[in-house]
Amino acid sequence: MKGSEVILELKQKFGVTTDKALGDMLGLSIPTIHNWKKRPKCTLRQIADLVHSASKAGAKNMRDNAVRPLVEFFHVYADESRRGAGYSLFESRDENGVHHPHLLGLKEELDSKNGVYLFFDSRGQAIYAGKAKEQSLWKEMNNALNRKRDDVQRIKRVQHPERRQAYRSSEEQSRQIKDQPVPLWDIATYFSAYEVTKEMINDVEALLVRSFANNLLNKRMERFTSHRK
Repeated sequence: MKGSEVILELKQKFGVTTDKALGDMLGLSIPTIHNWKKRPKCTLRQIADLVHSASKAGAKNMRDNAVRPLVEFFHVYADESRRGAGYSLFESRDENGVHHPHLLGLKEELDSKNGVYLFFDSRGQAIYAGKAKEQSLWKEMNNALNRKRDDVQRIKRVQHPERRQAYRSSEEQSRQIKDQPVPLWDIATYFSAYEVTKEMINDVEALLVRSFANNLLNKRMERFTSHRK
């Protein structure tokens, strides 16, 4: 087989069209790709070397891109949405409707990436871990912030009256300290978010949940994917 035929087949297999893109996939320089194209015939040893180079490049690409921090311990402002439908992580516009460049950039980054995230309380302790695989981190994190999980998302607190009425002591049964449902937006103070390659999102989330199992409000114990025996 000619070297040019090998290069053409590899481009089709990897779904790329340029020598640079293929070189990045295989761990080869552009001059090396050009030398391959000039070969009238490829030996088995040369093909084996090419496969070995591609394997090393794939491992390096996985190391470099498997997990990428987007933001860590960023303050949750829990701004109520403009229509009052719920709370968001933060609002990128000020009271005059002007975007803050840093907040807008962070929002766009979170809205374009998939991965995993953590919410922390005011002491910096993890209280919620989740993943964003089918939708963006921004959408999933805001959903989690407003999601009702009354069965598991509970803390010890007192339900105080909200209507106008005279003060009464907390001795009555209705104002005793007991388990009460709590929305995440009410207690989350910071969040961290990480872009994760889609094939690893489930396992990274499982690692987070299992690592903070005694701290998290979301009690579901995530398992590693089925390929791990």
